[in-house]
Amino acid sequence: VQLVESGGGLVQAGGSLRLSCATSGFTFDDYALAWFRQLPGKEREGVSCITNFGGTTYYPESVKGRFAISRDTTKNTVYLQMNDLKPEDTALYYCATALLHLCSGRFPEEYHYWGQGTQVTVSS
Repeated sequence: VQLVESGGGLVQAGGSLRLSCATSGFTFDDYALAWFRQLPGKEREGVSCITNFGGTTYYPESVKGRFAISRDTTKNTVYLQMNDLKPEDTALYYCATALLHLCSGRFPEEYHYWGQGTQVTVSS
């Protein structure tokens, strides 16, 4: 199982970024994938998850309406579109999977496979 994130960077508040997570080593269509983030000095937290059928869940209230998770089965890739970014979104963003059909929740200990992360920095 391999997960490779990309798309992070430095953006001004109010801007947008789209993160990508390219996957390999498992049957992409069969499993849920999630995005987590780790803010400086904080625990890793769940951001969003998408099931194998495309059902979506967003965990922090602060990202609802601003972030959108999606998956492209032709590219074995999951995306996180982030709009209206705020300085408090600054974090290292990870994708993860537990190789289950449904989302495993917001806690990182429920997920077994992780990417290396991509840094998102939002300036005020």
